[in-house]
Amino acid sequence: MTVSPIVANMDLSKNATERPEPFKAEVKGTIPNWLQGTLLRNGPGIFSVGESSYDHWFDGMSLMTSFSFKDGEMTHRSRFLRSDTYNSNMSANRIVVSEMGTMAYPDPSKNFIVKAITFLNHTVPDFTDNGSSNIIKYGDDYYATSETNYIRKIDPVTLETHDKVDYMKYLPVNLATPHPHYDKEGNAYNIGISIAEKGKTKYILFKVPAVSPKDKGKTVPALKNVETISTVSCRSLFSPSYCHSIGFTDNYIIFVEQPFKLDILKMATAYMRGVNWASCMKFYPDENTLVHLIDKKTGKEVEMKFNTGPMVIYHHVNAFEDEDHVVFDVIAYNDSKLYDMFYLKNLKDDASSQSSEYSKPSFRRFALPVKSDKGVKVGQNLVKLNYTTASAVKEKEGKYTCQSEVLCEDFELPRINYDFNGKKYKFVYGNIADQSALSKQVAKFDTETKTMLYWNEENCWPSEPIFVPRPNGESEDDGVVLSSVINTNPGQSGFLVILDGKTFKEVARAYVNDLLMLNCARVWDRSAAPCAPGPPEISWMAFLRPDRREAMKSSWN
Repeated sequence: MTVSPIVANMDLSKNATERPEPFKAEVKGTIPNWLQGTLLRNGPGIFSVGESSYDHWFDGMSLMTSFSFKDGEMTHRSRFLRSDTYNSNMSANRIVVSEMGTMAYPDPSKNFIVKAITFLNHTVPDFTDNGSSNIIKYGDDYYATSETNYIRKIDPVTLETHDKVDYMKYLPVNLATPHPHYDKEGNAYNIGISIAEKGKTKYILFKVPAVSPKDKGKTVPALKNVETISTVSCRSLFSPSYCHSIGFTDNYIIFVEQPFKLDILKMATAYMRGVNWASCMKFYPDENTLVHLIDKKTGKEVEMKFNTGPMVIYHHVNAFEDEDHVVFDVIAYNDSKLYDMFYLKNLKDDASSQSSEYSKPSFRRFALPVKSDKGVKVGQNLVKLNYTTASAVKEKEGKYTCQSEVLCEDFELPRINYDFNGKKYKFVYGNIADQSALSKQVAKFDTETKTMLYWNEENCWPSEPIFVPRPNGESEDDGVVLSSVINTNPGQSGFLVILDGKTFKEVARAYVNDLLMLNCARVWDRSAAPCAPGPPEISWMAFLRPDRREAMKSSWN
């Protein structure tokens, strides 16, 4: 892999500068007039405080960014999340709150009592509220989130930080994914991990209902009405599976319990041993992956039990039901090396040369038969769909071994037209990650023809592409794709590129200074359009529809 000196010298740990007041971007090309609303992003923005620095890119303190579209123009603003973590670190002028990949230690000048209290706090961790992974919507409220039990309410127009919300006040989850799903009524579905609650470690699937008519206009926390859909026992009492996202159809939720686990006992002693919490995560290549298929209405798992080989999954692509099957697509890895690639030292090395340790993503399709297998012989494949080679072979009554079909390689951060979430679909948009964790291309993949369209530019680094459907669009890919781009060419600014959803050709770009290397996910405002999944992973977006127009008028120059 040949990399220019410009890219090799790109500083991925540089602190961002916030710009809370909106400014109008210079536009090249023509932004479609129908594109009206705001794209929200969230991701790491501060990597050092005083003389201290984070070790891992995911640990950086959250910077929220908005791109607002109106009448062919775009305005931009950004603001740091004023979390308790941010305030504590800035007050101390050093990193004092631990993150997953960076353990913070007390000032050496602190007395023994302070150090002892700090040790106890880390034995039973009170996690960070640095919500730098995604922006999600519960009820009518928007939250910055990561994977801990804390989320922070934000104003989606001004990006100001509001209430800190603790999941554990409403249901017993110590960790929750940053990528909920949404149904057409605006209900949100998510999964969390409950660690050793009443002596049991379990996964809790829960639903946050849309705002009810009686609560309209009231400041009622959305989580107040949270409902537990299902509880799934952890196969290892003190080693729950890492879970970053779930699959979702009209009738089912797909939870993949993978052999990439968090060792709770090691986590409790990490501070004492002088290691970070991420070091307590381990991949077990000799264990199978379990696939749990849960009926949304009853909360019960289907009778059939499914397993497949060892793999690591961060992102589900989509899932749908077809002829007594549940088909689900994921981006999978053969090991857990991807997280290590985002340590800042490794990112610096990665920008200058291909790493031999790089773990490549694989776009895989699984098919689960849900019809009774009575009368079916052991060893028989029950998948009867003619468009996939995925299989589910009967081991014994009610138990199957699944093999996936590989749709393509080197594809990550998948996003679809969310109108097709939970339904049979054709197109996926994502990043090409063929030689390193740093992507230089975005692509459109056709799941039926297995063909790919690309967009890239020399010395440019695009973020996760987000599809925005055209109102009353005539096809699944009728819309535009948005991606913010770091531009390392001398004297040039970063920009948001707008691509035609069908042809994948550039139609416009809006120049913005100081764009960060962010990956993004998005959530649609339910009052105007179906909601999107939240992730990955790393930074995240919401596209607010025109019903927020009145609230946003004052933000335009």
